[in-house]
Amino acid sequence: MNYEITGKLSVKEDIQKISERFQKRDFVIEVENEKNPQWNDFVKFQLIQDRCDLLNNFTVNEPVKVFFNVRGRKWENNGQTSYFTNLEAWRLEKIDAATVKENLPPMPEYTVEDIPPIMEADDLPF
Repeated sequence: MNYEITGKLSVKEDIQKISERFQKRDFVIEVENEKNPQWNDFVKFQLIQDRCDLLNNFTVNEPVKVFFNVRGRKWENNGQTSYFTNLEAWRLEKIDAATVKENLPPMPEYTVEDIPPIMEADDLPF
């Protein structure tokens, strides 16, 4: 699954050498909520192996377009099963700030009627 998103580089972490044959680098972009900046999204991505260097030419607060895949993993340990989801970036592009606003998807319009009612403690399904 290939996706793309634009935002502002918020966090740029160092490369982590997990083993002799595997390395990764995490970064976060801030995706602006045009209606209310208080509710901006902070999306964490991961670069792996030789793609870790893609982040070298970017600085914090710089607008960026991220191309990524959604990856899911299943992990079993002592009879317990856990699932993990990673957003693996495979390409980064520098963009100007005006392009960020143009490429944002429209925000859905919500009203008070759209908020579900609060459930009482004895209404819980378990």
